[in-house]
Amino acid sequence: MTWFTKSLTGTVLLSVLCTPAAMADGHYGGAAECEAYARNEARRAGRIVGGAARGAARGAILGGIVGDNSRAARRGARLGAIAGGARRARERDRAYQRAYDTCMADMRRRAAEEQTREETNDDT
Repeated sequence: MTWFTKSLTGTVLLSVLCTPAAMADGHYGGAAECEAYARNEARRAGRIVGGAARGAARGAILGGIVGDNSRAARRGARLGAIAGGARRARERDRAYQRAYDTCMADMRRRAAEEQTREETNDDT
């Protein structure tokens, strides 16, 4: 197996194990699994490079229109790339945090439910 095949196999396995349906069945064990799930969700949120490229294109267009020359278009492209990349990075961070918090809250809720069930079974 090449490194790419191993990586792809691990990614597919991780995405199957960390889907909301699998997590709803309680097939995760802790913070490490929640972290892996959150990283996967952040990757799905998009690539920073794509945000920078779109920002550069938009900035170049706007700079060309406003400045009416190629120098303004280049300046607009640079500023757009920075803004687009920063925006996409912020979106990824938010997606990661949202997924991690949801996973950990679900894990705590399930642990409390299990403890309640055990206490109920002990009482009978």
